[in-house]
Amino acid sequence: MGEILKSLSKTIHLSIALSLILFIGLFFGNGGFDFDTIFWSWLFRYFHVLSGVMWIGLLWYLNFVQIPSMPKFTDEQKPAITKVIAPAVLFWFRWAALSTIVTGLIVAYLNGYVHQAMMLGIGSGGGKNTAIGIGMWLGLIMAFNVWFIIWPNQKKALGIVDATPEEKPIALKKAVMASRVNTLLSLPMLLSMVAAQNLY
Repeated sequence: MGEILKSLSKTIHLSIALSLILFIGLFFGNGGFDFDTIFWSWLFRYFHVLSGVMWIGLLWYLNFVQIPSMPKFTDEQKPAITKVIAPAVLFWFRWAALSTIVTGLIVAYLNGYVHQAMMLGIGSGGGKNTAIGIGMWLGLIMAFNVWFIIWPNQKKALGIVDATPEEKPIALKKAVMASRVNTLLSLPMLLSMVAAQNLY
């Protein structure tokens, strides 16, 4: 077991294997599942939650750990963050954001509420559609910030694309502010998502 845990790849593969074993156990213990809309909705909700945990976890890592810690690093230490860690974080961050949005829209479609939710429940009685709709719109705004504000500006700030020395601090400020907006929206977004599933 120790050898497996030394490797992230082996650890993830084992986690997937354990999940499959658990699913098969639940499948046969229940007498099987119908591979119908309910099943596909569950599967994409699982992927949605996985993606969301990665996305919001990295958002909070950036805002609670990496950004506040940067002034504490010496000039010799900073390249380890800006050249190695930050680009890796931003890779998983932006693709997790996209995956969260896509899987969430698939779940809404499969459950037949995508239109009502996108309309914030107007004309369909509000309640759950309003709550999940607020969460969906906040998620869309946050994903827009990731792909069209944070990532383009971080590429300049980190030197992934060419930028003048004057442009880099401006780009970094824009990226940090958009990241702070996403942190601001993250708690209301999560509240509306959980409320839609549990209060209605």
